[in-house]
Amino acid sequence: MLLLSESVIEIIVAVLLIIGVSMILLSAIGLLRLPDIYTRSHGATKSATLGVLSTLVAVFIYFGALEGFYNVRVLLGIVFVFLTAPVAGHLCCRAAYRSGTPLAEESVQDDLKEILGDEEQRRNQRMDK
Repeated sequence: MLLLSESVIEIIVAVLLIIGVSMILLSAIGLLRLPDIYTRSHGATKSATLGVLSTLVAVFIYFGALEGFYNVRVLLGIVFVFLTAPVAGHLCCRAAYRSGTPLAEESVQDDLKEILGDEEQRRNQRMDK
């Protein structure tokens, strides 16, 4: 088994923390600068998920390799953030779209308009019968 020195592990942890903090900062900037809910949600979920995951991996490596303390809760946190954050962002955007929140003026394509428009017509036809 390959054993790394403490300084190499600390450098790996520092790099992961810098990546994590940078991604979380980028996510915060995206929330402030992007024009509508759809792009804001995309910016927040992608970069914040990567930032939180990088930070949690750094915590797991630090405590596991240097302190000898392996925490299952950190691993569960990694798994749950990885699974739930993108799904929550998707569902928020879907709810916003179905409630009629308009896209930004800069948006050039609306792929859901045809799909959900056909679905709504079918639903109205069933209700009329």
